[in-house]
Amino acid sequence: MIVAERKMQTLDYLDKFGTEMQDGRLTEPSDGKIYKLREAILASKKLGRPLTKEEMEKFEV
Repeated sequence: MIVAERKMQTLDYLDKFGTEMQDGRLTEPSDGKIYKLREAILASKKLGRPLTKEEMEKFEV
């Protein structure tokens, strides 16, 4: 019984997913900018916090 109940909940979730995400995107659209991500990640780790928008501009290609 428990397995059947879990299966029904999963199917309900998948049915809702198709209607809520109609265009298939899981993230925001790209702004077209390209970044040096490895360097940005290293800088973020060094600072111990996420980078601000101004700091990220330094890593634009």
